[in-house]
Amino acid sequence: MNLPRANSFKHQLICNVFGNELDLSQVPSRCKKAWPGDFIHEVLNIVFPLTTVISLLIIFPPYLVFKLLSYIKRSISSEDVAGKVVLITGASSGIGEGLAYEYAKRGARLAIVARRKDRLQLVAAKARELGSPDVYVIRADIAKVNECQELVEKAVKHFGQLDHLVNNAGIVRVELFEDCRLSDSASVLDVNFWGAIYCTRFAISHLRKSRGKIAVNSSLAAWSPVPRTALYAASKAALVSFYEALRNECGSDIGITIVLLGLIESEMTAPDAASGPGSNQHHTKFLPPLESTKRCAEAILKSTCRGDKYLTEPSWPGALFMVKLLCPELFEWFIHWNFIS
Repeated sequence: MNLPRANSFKHQLICNVFGNELDLSQVPSRCKKAWPGDFIHEVLNIVFPLTTVISLLIIFPPYLVFKLLSYIKRSISSEDVAGKVVLITGASSGIGEGLAYEYAKRGARLAIVARRKDRLQLVAAKARELGSPDVYVIRADIAKVNECQELVEKAVKHFGQLDHLVNNAGIVRVELFEDCRLSDSASVLDVNFWGAIYCTRFAISHLRKSRGKIAVNSSLAAWSPVPRTALYAASKAALVSFYEALRNECGSDIGITIVLLGLIESEMTAPDAASGPGSNQHHTKFLPPLESTKRCAEAILKSTCRGDKYLTEPSWPGALFMVKLLCPELFEWFIHWNFIS
């Protein structure tokens, strides 16, 4: 039978989906009374997952071939950073220091940033020995927006350009959330998240001009947060979401590589380095060995120069993502057993 004209908008919507001969008795009563958009979602909840699975089965094999060919092409045409200007935050130690040395070996000009100027001077001296033609030291606290603006302006004024921005600086507090003092923990978000955003905001026009690149060091904690690192994990997850959105805004003008780091040798992973009452590592039953800073820095530099969208370093924890996706209860049980029980 034809649908009546009352509530014509809703009825026309149903007709468009099912045809004019649909009997209203076939439509769930909750859909008849619901907002038209709700009915569309009722349909999509059934149709979309099925069509997505079928589409993936068809598309995935050729997509893998495309990814392989794209990787080979990017590896062959990897960027030569000799003479390029690279700004690295958190460069006084750890991964930032390692990245300064790797860029220096390739002949890049460096602007290295941290709060400890004495440590930066030592890093700068070694970077020059390794081959960097010019190393500019900038003392700054990236948790402060005005200092982020100044450090970018100083780097551009000194070198006349900016080609790579490496958002590396980060801190961690290891403690249960209910035990933390929020006034102290705010610094985790200020440095890890806002520091990167501030630097990016002031650098983005220069990077667009040079068609440059951004590398941002996030963490595996972004998708696999563990106890006692709730705010740290939140700050790293926020970085991933922000830079994925920014990548869509910038298109091909600026390359953005999001790095998901595991346990890397640095001051942050030293047993007595992390702040907070839970900083010692006796809470953890199983902890894999740390990857060397040098190996990690090499991987980040190569990935950035290739123009990769993501890098997981080391790569093996990436397999755990499938475990979390397919067996979330098992994954959460292991995390709780390993870090809490």
